[in-house]
Amino acid sequence: MPTNGIHQVLKIQFGLINEEDRYLTAESFGFKVNASASSLKRKQIWVLEQDDGNSSAVFFRSHLGRYLETDQDGKVSCEAEKPGRDARFLIVTHSDGRWALQSEPYRRFFGGSEDHLSCFSPTITPAELWTVHLAIHPQANLLSISRRRYAHLCPQEDEIATDSNIPWGVDALITLIFLNKQYCLKTCDSRYLRNDGKLVWEPEPRARYTLEFKAGKLAFKDCDGRYLAPMGPTGTLKAGRSSKPSKDELFDLEESHPQVVFMGSNGRYVSIRQGINVSANQDEELDHETFQMQIDRETKKCIFHSNTGDYWTLVTHGGIQSIATQVAAKTMFEIEWRGRRIALKASNGRYICTKKNGHLAAISDFIGECWSGEEFESIQILESLAMPTLSPPLLGPGEDEEFIIKLINRPILVLRGNDGFVCHHRNSNLLDTNRSVYDVFHISFSDGAYQIRGRGGKFWYIASNGNVCSDGERSEDFFFEFRERGRVAIRGKNGKYLRGASSGMLKADGDSLACATLWEY
Repeated sequence: MPTNGIHQVLKIQFGLINEEDRYLTAESFGFKVNASASSLKRKQIWVLEQDDGNSSAVFFRSHLGRYLETDQDGKVSCEAEKPGRDARFLIVTHSDGRWALQSEPYRRFFGGSEDHLSCFSPTITPAELWTVHLAIHPQANLLSISRRRYAHLCPQEDEIATDSNIPWGVDALITLIFLNKQYCLKTCDSRYLRNDGKLVWEPEPRARYTLEFKAGKLAFKDCDGRYLAPMGPTGTLKAGRSSKPSKDELFDLEESHPQVVFMGSNGRYVSIRQGINVSANQDEELDHETFQMQIDRETKKCIFHSNTGDYWTLVTHGGIQSIATQVAAKTMFEIEWRGRRIALKASNGRYICTKKNGHLAAISDFIGECWSGEEFESIQILESLAMPTLSPPLLGPGEDEEFIIKLINRPILVLRGNDGFVCHHRNSNLLDTNRSVYDVFHISFSDGAYQIRGRGGKFWYIASNGNVCSDGERSEDFFFEFRERGRVAIRGKNGKYLRGASSGMLKADGDSLACATLWEY
């Protein structure tokens, strides 16, 4: 299967929380560090980098691209542009999963509170212990390092199996839930993985894990000090006997690209079930009707590939086939968002339409400008006079160029904007957009629109003042537009985009695409 950047390991970003529930912060002014912030935002995000050699030393890089350092007197700063000797730390993992950060050259431990941070303690006390809070988007695909297979929900066996060659379909989505400084693994049907391999509906203590990092990989340690690992022929995910993470207990988190199904103007699903031709000719949506969508970071054009690993591509006479093994100009398509419908434009500058036999072809120049009877009559008169004429379109433009697109691998939704995650407001029916913790929302789909449900099964809706509220009794339509890689714009029924306002509230008043109207999902 071609990769071409499809399967990309997520860069592990995280926050570090001290015993006073404050985050380690890298200030922009003076390159100072403190532990004063109560929530995880940009200044509190760190990236772990491994030493290139065989050493177990690591480096901590701030949001400014500078490295955490300590001198022999324990004075801490975050100014170095390149990691040197003083930036080398060792991670000592406590029994509860918290980290102690030990300076490799000076053998002292890093800790403290507020502005009083140092790396001078010869022993580990509670002040030198840090809880890891992942700052990446929590919805991802989980890859077993030892088996090179992906985890997915297996409803028949009521388990998470680790035996998939590719992360395909909604079952491959794993959501990490941060709860009481530990993590739960949540499946697409909203169940939690317990350490005995069973799936349960509540995040009970045996379904909670502490995270450990080894050589840039993740390990999940349960309440008994054992690690999750794939077991048996199908790789059933459960806690094994090991009390130390080896290759069998290590995992990568990979970006979960959107996977979608298309419905043509003939009311049938686009598919490759009958061969290489991309055709709207199926009545059910299964793997052959599912396509993974990647958005090019520069052009914003889309690339679609099938479960066979081949890409859609433009071929002779405007046909669309799933045969390409490399990304090229002919494999990129432009999406026009038209409310409940979309239109696709190929690299030849023409719109893709559904032909009468169901095949897709990029042969239309316009959308919604059908040739009238008078126009055809004029053509016939000109032809009778043997005068040159313009040829009519191969297919009458209009709804033949429109498709319904449905996102299938986000039945549960976590949204993150520039300032933080979307979460229920503590004391009202509004929604916050600047939280370091997140709520999980459920979405349903109907005729090109999505309905979003939150706490207690209540629906999102837009109030008359533009606020997005979360206590609706009846569903309201929202329209998802996948505009950038990993980011979606959401338009309300008022035609406005959902925006993170400066007040920290979610509002439907955005007139155009901007950073504040794009959401990681």
